[in-house]
Order: sequence, then structure tokens, then C-alpha cells
Amino acid sequence: MIRNRGLQEFEIETKSSRKPGKQRFCDVLYNEETGAILGRTPESWGKILIFYTIFYAALIALFMICMVTFMQQFINPRVPRLQQEYSVIGTSPGLGFRPLPADVRSTLIYYKGTSYESYQYWEEQLIDFLSVYKKKGQTAGAGQNIYNCDFNHLPPPGKVCDVDVRGWDPCMEENHFSYHKSSPCIFLKLNRIYGWRPEFYNDTARLPPDMPTDLQWHIKNLTSYNRNYANMVWVACYGETPADEENIGPIKYFPYPGFPGYFYPYENAEGYLSPLVAIHLERPRTGILINIECRAWARNIQYNRKERLGVVHFELMIE
Repeated sequence: MIRNRGLQEFEIETKSSRKPGKQRFCDVLYNEETGAILGRTPESWGKILIFYTIFYAALIALFMICMVTFMQQFINPRVPRLQQEYSVIGTSPGLGFRPLPADVRSTLIYYKGTSYESYQYWEEQLIDFLSVYKKKGQTAGAGQNIYNCDFNHLPPPGKVCDVDVRGWDPCMEENHFSYHKSSPCIFLKLNRIYGWRPEFYNDTARLPPDMPTDLQWHIKNLTSYNRNYANMVWVACYGETPADEENIGPIKYFPYPGFPGYFYPYENAEGYLSPLVAIHLERPRTGILINIECRAWARNIQYNRKERLGVVHFELMIE
């Protein structure tokens, strides 16, 4: 009898000491008896917070020190890490033309005679492409390094040569780039390769035998009164086949039949603009497709028609 009574009292006491689930959850969030929050006292939370603050601050500082050191030692925003033979571009610059067709897969310049709606696209493409050349002095910082170079006055260190847009006349916006006269102008440029220096064909007695005869005549004529004019990356355009050569008509080059050597090497200086050659097709035959090839001439420019090295191809058709 006494034993049963004691057992009952033990069971009642045990049941009364158990807390309901809701109360236990609340104690996990905040325990009134110990003052613990989420199982830790405020003192414990404070120590953890101080430790991780110091730990992550030191980690971020170490990371920043490593990045700054790496940037200073290995990365210059104006100097590529891989250059020329170690780069994807290589050591031989490619030749490009403007205006470009809307279809990137095409190289055909096509329009209908004097119809403005037909040649408007080509004119607007050239206006947009040449806009940076006309606004070079209006851009903040772009005009500070510009120097008026010529074959007798090379740019001082830190300066870049000016591109005189007046030298392209009659291939000017005011003249609709001569598209309205069915004698369009095409602009040529060499692709930029950092640090590349052209090796000129500057000995008129040792010009390559496959160089077009009219270009050889230009070289000898230009250099007859100023030997420095020989320091040029020469350019020649011609029809790809005998039929194209017959249909292409006379061609004039502005300001020179080549890219002046004083624009090189390209070193990504502030305000630098690539030199351009405007070729003026004076009287191309209309109503027929003409295949045109332009080649850049320097000793260290590779030429391969199949691989499009040192050469650019496009077609012209005027109805």
C-alpha cells in the first residue's frame, strides 16, 4: 500500500516536470532561466562575432593585397600580356575595309546608281565609322596627345599622330563619298597589333617583282623628291581576274597609296587613331559584279590569298 503510493507520487512529479513542445521551442529562442539566445549566452555570441569579424577582415585584406600586387606586376590595362607571336592575332596585321554590308557573311557593296535611298545605307555606315576621326578633339583627353606628324617630324614620346580628314577629299561626307556619282570610295585600315613595327619596302631599286607596276611607279615618284616617303606600308587594289581588272576602271588613293610609317608602332596611347587609305573607284563598270582585292605591302606582312593574310576581298556592283 505504501509502495504503491510512493510510485504514484513519483509518476505525478515526473509528468509535471516535463515541458510542452511549444515551451521547449521558446526556450531554444530565448531561455529566461539562463538568458541564452539560440542556445548561446550573449557573452558567447559576442566572442563569436568578434572572432569572425577579425577573421574575415584579415581574409579580405589578404585578398586585396594579393590582387593589387598581381595587378601591378602582371596586368597593365594598356599593355597586353601576350604580344605578337605569343598572341592570337600573331605578327602579321590583317587588312579591313569600310563600309561593311549589313550581313556579316557578305562582302558585297551593292546599290542602284544615283538613288539616294539605295546608297544611303553605305553613306551612313561611313559617316558612323569616320565620326571618331572628326570628333577626336572634342572628346575629353583625346586631343591632348595629338601631334601633327609628317615624314620629317615624328611624334615625340607619349604623343600620337593626327589623322588629317581633309586628305581624303573627294572621299568626304559633304560629297556623299562620291556614291551619288557611281564612283564610290572605300576606306582601308590595318588591324592593330600592339608593338608591331613595319619593315618597309623603302629601297626603290629592290621592290618585289610581284608588286603592281603602277604601285612601283607611285613609290618611285613619291620618293624622288623626299626619301622619307619610302617609309610607308604600301597598298594596292586591283581586280582579281583579267575581266575584273578590265571592269574596275582607274583607282586613286587618298592621301597616299599606303599607311605612313610614323603611325607605328601602335602602343595603345590615349587618342590614337588608325591611319586610313581612301580608295576612289573613279569609273567602275555598272551592271556587272566586280571582284576587288587590296593588298598591304611590307616585308613582315604575310600574303596568302586563301588564308586572307595581308589582303582583303570585297565585291562591288552598281546598277
